[in-house]
Amino acid sequence: MSRRLAALPAAILALALTAIPALAAPFPTRIDLPNGWQPEGITAGRGTTVYAGSLATGAIAKIDVRTGAVDPGFAPGAPGRVSVGLDYEDGADRLWVAGGGTSQVRVYDASTGALLQTYAFTSGFLNDVVVTKRAVYVTDSNIQQLIVIPLGNGGSVPAPSSAFTLPITGDFVFGQGFNANGIVEFGGYLLVPNSSTGQLFAIDPSSGVSVELLPAGSITAADGLELRGSNLYVIRNQFSLVEVYGIRGAELRHLETIQAVGTDFPTTGAIVAGRLWVVNARFATTPTSDTPYWITQLPLH
Repeated sequence: MSRRLAALPAAILALALTAIPALAAPFPTRIDLPNGWQPEGITAGRGTTVYAGSLATGAIAKIDVRTGAVDPGFAPGAPGRVSVGLDYEDGADRLWVAGGGTSQVRVYDASTGALLQTYAFTSGFLNDVVVTKRAVYVTDSNIQQLIVIPLGNGGSVPAPSSAFTLPITGDFVFGQGFNANGIVEFGGYLLVPNSSTGQLFAIDPSSGVSVELLPAGSITAADGLELRGSNLYVIRNQFSLVEVYGIRGAELRHLETIQAVGTDFPTTGAIVAGRLWVVNARFATTPTSDTPYWITQLPLH
């Protein structure tokens, strides 16, 4: 009896040591998407879930960044459908998607992948999305306006008739090429970069009046934006860089530049589990059905 009891702690210790590697298994640094996927947008869902859209088919993949598991059939694509920027609506568990040149915005059930509603607009290129407590806002890279879909009470899916366009006025002036791109909300304002000029603006969501926060040349090739507290992460696609700014009142202070090692034309990112996950659009590579695409994990300092 005494020998068996003495052996018991050693057996428990051996079992614990065996379990430690599984519990401490690192998150994958790279998650492969299906060949030919052509990602552009990514957003964080619940837990360690992210969603990534396809420019090629409009499909949306559901991914677990802890395990690297990818479900490319979560929301199937369709002919003529495009998925660019995405954002997750936490309270209603919905996924909002900008449709690029299709001039559509779509909303899905984020648990089942079911398409709930499609909204059509007169627009240029609908690029990125942010969901606030009051509305869904979508950037248009070619026409100086925001798409607005008000969120009503009760969590019901908004009617297409409630959506409208909001002209952007003030400091933000559109030129040739891509203009408004990524979008986030901070302090009651919408932060939006001009990809071509490298400026950053704060837009009043109630009036459309914009104020310049960063001058021309500051963040050229700015694409997706992400927030972590009062730190703003700006993904500069063709340079494979992430600029980090601290928002202090009405001023932005540059904190650091993250070299996006292991990326190829990163466009947008999602912050999950203390890490930044970016999709690689590979815009400098001619897309084929066999072209590899992936998600890269970057450290947050």
